[in-house]
Amino acid sequence: MNSRAPLVAHVIHRLQVGGLENGLVNLINNTPPGRYRHMIVCMTDYTDFRKRLRSDVPCYALYKREGQDFRVYWRLWKLLRTHKPDILHTRNIGTLECVVPASLAGVAHRVHGEHGRDMSDIDGGNKRYRLMRRALNPWVGRFIALSRDLEHWLIDAVGIPRDKIVQLYNGVDTRRFHPPGASGCPRPDDFFDGSEDRVFIGTVGRMQGEKDPLNLVRAFINLVRRSGACAKRLRLVMVGDGPLRTKAQRELDDAGMGSIAWLPGDRSDVPDILRALDIFVLPSLGEGISNTILEAMASGLPVVATAVGGNPELVSSGATGSIVPPGNPEALSSAIGKYVDDQSLRLAHGLAGRERVESTFSLETMVERYLAVYDRELGRQGEIR
Repeated sequence: MNSRAPLVAHVIHRLQVGGLENGLVNLINNTPPGRYRHMIVCMTDYTDFRKRLRSDVPCYALYKREGQDFRVYWRLWKLLRTHKPDILHTRNIGTLECVVPASLAGVAHRVHGEHGRDMSDIDGGNKRYRLMRRALNPWVGRFIALSRDLEHWLIDAVGIPRDKIVQLYNGVDTRRFHPPGASGCPRPDDFFDGSEDRVFIGTVGRMQGEKDPLNLVRAFINLVRRSGACAKRLRLVMVGDGPLRTKAQRELDDAGMGSIAWLPGDRSDVPDILRALDIFVLPSLGEGISNTILEAMASGLPVVATAVGGNPELVSSGATGSIVPPGNPEALSSAIGKYVDDQSLRLAHGLAGRERVESTFSLETMVERYLAVYDRELGRQGEIR
């Protein structure tokens, strides 16, 4: 590592499996050598997900307690005084307050990213959170919005000046996520039985409220019940763990469909699983910019997603997939059913999705735009393109 390269301290709540965290790891691992150094500061702790990081990137845990824990900001201040980063990069409301101790620690350049909202503020209407963002605005040099939806919300609802905001999209590693080759792909599990007439409908994401996995469960149950003889072809795959996983499995079991669904929890072979699917579904109640949508598109899958957050900015409805209202299993079931019944439509929309990712959402573009933001903050470059 070039010890003279500027150091960016990334502050997040916890390093674990997730879209925000995946985007951070991709940014760090693909930063050109010598351009910037990175360190990660976790307000709570980190998991084995840190093993995906480059070996030269340190990760620190501050072990914040539940509720108010003012001592954590003292620990952060001491850490920043020791390492003297050139830039602090916080993400989402849970870390925004860190810009104040960072300023007191002498970190001159502070960037804050808005990646999406959680269940407690799904529509961005929480007045306390909006006031907090507005009050801390003077301590932030640049806001990064991961979607146009978030950019407009920061301007119109929060009151952040337009010229302080940069909107950029996540990127996806198209070498890691790609369609199956001509000879197909290896089966990631025996659940994928290799039968040519099977249609595998799947999703990847945390099993928690804002991701609304029960919406997909109920849509799948509706689809099977109305598909008649075709129901024998249908299979459901839901990768991810969380508090709603047990309830999702129970609803499938109660409907007599537990044997045609696979809910394995977290997996390390997501690219292989995506290549084994036929249709990808994102049933969320809220999103910023979904990494999993981009990964599914890169894998050549048509995407059915709810009309929330940045989803309509990624999925071109009628060209690369379908956009449906959130919290509506009937509408979701109907959109999925169109792909079940039409293999040529699946292939056409999947191919168009892959082409859209390659032209607009490449990992290289994302990394360069992030580094351009850092360059601008340090006065190394005139404009962010």
